[in-house]
This record gives sequence, C-alpha cells and structure tokens, in this order.
Amino acid sequence: MTTAIDLDKLDLAALLCSRVCHDVISPVGAIVNGLEVLEDEDDPAMKSFALDLIAKSARQASARLQFARLAFGAAGSAGAQIDTGEAEKVARGFIEDDRTSLTWQLPRVLAPKNKVKLLLNLLVVATSTIPRGGRIGVEENGTGEEGGFRLTTQGSHSRIPPHLVSLLAGEAQEGGSVDAHAIQPHYTGLLARATGYGISLAHEGDAVTILVARG
Repeated sequence: MTTAIDLDKLDLAALLCSRVCHDVISPVGAIVNGLEVLEDEDDPAMKSFALDLIAKSARQASARLQFARLAFGAAGSAGAQIDTGEAEKVARGFIEDDRTSLTWQLPRVLAPKNKVKLLLNLLVVATSTIPRGGRIGVEENGTGEEGGFRLTTQGSHSRIPPHLVSLLAGEAQEGGSVDAHAIQPHYTGLLARATGYGISLAHEGDAVTILVARG
C-alpha cells in the first residue's frame, strides 16, 4: 500500500544534503587516502600511483559537485534560465565512465531553470535502471518550451527499480517515509509537478524508456 509523502521543508533540505554528501564523499575520501600515501611512502611507484589517484578523484569530486549545483542547487535567481549546453557538460562529467555512455540529442538553448533541473534529475533516475552500466540517450519529446524529453537506457540487467514509479508520483511505502536513497526520485517528481510535466516509464527487453510530457 502506498501513501502520500509528507515532508516538511527542513526534512527535504536535510535529505537532499545527505544525497549530495553521499555522491562526493567517496572521491574526497580517495583524495585523503592518496595524500596519506604521499606522506608515508618513499617508493616512487607508490607516489606515482597516489598522484594518479588524487588527480582522478579530484576530477570526479569536481564533476559531481558541478552536477549537484545545477541538479539540486539554486543555480541563479528565481525564474532564471540555464544553458542546456552547460547542462550537457555537467551531465557527461557526472555520468560517463568506463561502464556508461551518454548520447545527448537536445538543441542548445536557454531553458527554464526547473525544466533543466528536471532533466538532470531524470538522468540520475535513468542510471538507476542500468545497475551494471550501459547506454543512456536523451532527445526531445516535442519542441519548444512546452516540449518534454525522452530518455532511453539500454544495458545488462536493466530494470525499473522497486518503488521508483510511486516515488516519482509522490507516494511511498510504510507510512510515506523516505530516506536519503529515496529522496532523489521524490525530488524529481516534485520538479515534474512544479513544471507541469508527467513522467511515465516502460521496460522492454534490455531497454527502459522514460517519457516526459505535459501532464
């Protein structure tokens, strides 16, 4: 049985902060480990390994923070617009690695802030449908400011995670409570409703389609 999620503003802010911290704590921890190796090791090979680790982890932490700034942050004043080219840049930095690729087929325009935030959060949702990595594609669903998005994912063991649809709809199990893991899809649903879009998901074979259209 599902019930409506009822979160006050403080709980929503706290859970989103926890989500951002979860995303950056791993690369930041790796940087600390690399610095400790530099301090304790005299072996040139180990020092080289530590420097590579620090550089890679710093780039990863920067990419995740830049993504979080657009996806979760204010990113300008109320009513601001965001360049979708900038959104593509931060999305690639956050998503692309040796397991996952991103195909971006959206025109470069200035779009309403919350619409871009919705797209970036939908990309996070899309990654949850391909737990072992794969391909993510983004394209228009309609044109102009009223148009939405079509996201497609393809990969081994693709799925629609349990409770994802209900969380996007603002509903949850067990009395309507959510945790730091569930807050991101719930926030995505809040953005969709705030911008007047509906979200539907379909799973066929090894592909998942996320369709975003005016509700």
